[in-house]
Amino acid sequence: MTRVKQLNYLPVSLLTAMPESLHKLFPDPTLFHLSGKHKEPLFVSVLLHGNETTGFLGLQKLLLKYQKQELPRSLSFYLGNTLAANQGVRRLDKQPDFNRIWPGTELPETNETLMAQEIVDIMEQRNIFASIDVHNNTGLNPQYACVNKLDNQFLQLANLFGRLVVYFTRPIGVQSGAFSKLCPSVTLECGKPGHQFGVDHTFEYLNSCLHLSKLSDQPVLSQDIDIYHTVAQVKINKGIQFSFDVQTELVLDKDLERMNFTEISAGTEFGIVNHNVSMPLIVKNSEGNIVTEKFFTMTENRLTIKKNTMPSMLTLDERVIRQDCLCYLMEKVDLSLFITSP
Repeated sequence: MTRVKQLNYLPVSLLTAMPESLHKLFPDPTLFHLSGKHKEPLFVSVLLHGNETTGFLGLQKLLLKYQKQELPRSLSFYLGNTLAANQGVRRLDKQPDFNRIWPGTELPETNETLMAQEIVDIMEQRNIFASIDVHNNTGLNPQYACVNKLDNQFLQLANLFGRLVVYFTRPIGVQSGAFSKLCPSVTLECGKPGHQFGVDHTFEYLNSCLHLSKLSDQPVLSQDIDIYHTVAQVKINKGIQFSFDVQTELVLDKDLERMNFTEISAGTEFGIVNHNVSMPLIVKNSEGNIVTEKFFTMTENRLTIKKNTMPSMLTLDERVIRQDCLCYLMEKVDLSLFITSP
């Protein structure tokens, strides 16, 4: 049984469609294959989260550029959650997260997980060159690339996007993690949606990747890259009522998102805990173990960080916090400990 719709041509309607209207053209996730000069395809996934539109708009700009000329390299691209894009949300309430359904996921088997496995199998058969998954942040974050392996080719691919790179192994079931078993893969985090510079940066990056004949095995020079390792994911315990502006069980600091990609010191306050609630957060490390007490403490009713760290993906969007997490905690990586010359 084929679960993913595939097209071997570019519908003209895709070149002018807006993200919120894509569901009229493609109500189901769709995989496209376009041939180019180099046969091993570049794979690009967009709209795995429906409210993260920069990837689609950057891809659309790329498709417009090559509408009447041969692609430098074959291109396969995947339009993910167009139904959520219509509503301007990450996912619909009854849907799984489209960036947690890929091989290696902890989710039970569903049509979505089987479809994701099918896409990976299809691209493996096509001898994929590299994989790029494009996202946006909901909070104040710089643009950066993420990798799931500290490998020279992966870091070369990430560094082409910019000097800021994040290495992570959790959450699992993500697109880049699944494709890292087949080829160099990255996740792009393109800042908040709705900004043209994010679209332009994505377009320029994808265009550059199409022109690559190969990825270098040489290490990225340490002066050209800043890489951070995600060491923990922070979630708010289910059942805890939280907000940024009303007296709930957990009142989070309104300026939290300004801490993103900033070194914060032990004692930094995240919020106020009311109603005699015990620790409202749950923190898991990269192995999935609970390590809450290592990172957070409560002094009277103040929720504070216990050690120096660097947060990312803090947002003021309460829906996203509930559907995903509050933030990630990172530490700087010394590449010399991991990367050696080939």
